[in-house]
Amino acid sequence: MRLPLPAGAAAQAVQPVATQPLTQVVLFKLKDRSPDNLERTAALLRSLDGTINVLRHIEVGVNVVPSARAYDVALITRFDSLADMEAYQVHPRHQEVLAFMREQTDTAAAVDYNTL
Repeated sequence: MRLPLPAGAAAQAVQPVATQPLTQVVLFKLKDRSPDNLERTAALLRSLDGTINVLRHIEVGVNVVPSARAYDVALITRFDSLADMEAYQVHPRHQEVLAFMREQTDTAAAVDYNTL
């Protein structure tokens, strides 16, 4: 799940090892934080499981301890390589979910790291 980066952010990033597995963690603060919308959003993210062959693992969680600094939904995905993560990013099903998430999201934070 990729949302636009601030200018210069990509240049500051550590370059991934292309041949090592990658984990991506995305945290979302939603515009509508009602319980129904949180569950609907989590269900949509979970629906990616089994639909994109390069997606090795997906985990979705709804925050259970609300606070001012907390995010609402977490998405954790794992890929065998950087190329697989890039293929996931452009996959039509991911693009559909991404369009929905862009409409629903107030703020997002992400980290991509090599999984050892």
